[in-house]
Amino acid sequence: MKELMNLFWSFCRIGGLTFGGGYAMLPMLQKEVVETHKWATEQELLDYYAVGQATPGVIAVNTATFIGYKEKGILGAIFATSGVVFPSLAIIMSIAGFIDSFSDLNIVQHAFSGIRVAVGVLILNALVNLVKGSVKDILGIILFVATFIISIFFNISVVYIVVASALIGIISDFVNRKRGIKQ
Repeated sequence: MKELMNLFWSFCRIGGLTFGGGYAMLPMLQKEVVETHKWATEQELLDYYAVGQATPGVIAVNTATFIGYKEKGILGAIFATSGVVFPSLAIIMSIAGFIDSFSDLNIVQHAFSGIRVAVGVLILNALVNLVKGSVKDILGIILFVATFIISIFFNISVVYIVVASALIGIISDFVNRKRGIKQ
């Protein structure tokens, strides 16, 4: 039970202390999951995050579910997922009745402007860490550039891009094995 509560409270901190959604949570996930608790390696976290983006639902919730399941099975998934959503649920329920009363205040609008800037920096930091951890060879560079161009200039679903990239990775591995190239 102690380990399940540890999953809950760790993800509760992540859910309660990060603003801006799943992308903004990546630096805190990395610190808590990889460095502090060693529940996953850097590569595993990136894999969970990638799958979490390609599956329905919120990225942070999906990632928490994967990590919880890896650590403690179904109960771990439930505790980690509950932990990451609990702060948002509690905060939203607390302010739902009051938001109309203070959202027009100048100070609140300025606070949100500052938060948006900070979240933008956190997302940029997460992006840099993702690129460093993911783009390791020429194929990674090609996929990165192609995915960037396709996602910016074409209206193609992220699911198709992720599936195509996965297939290219599988084909590349198969070809390299046939050639005897170690990766």
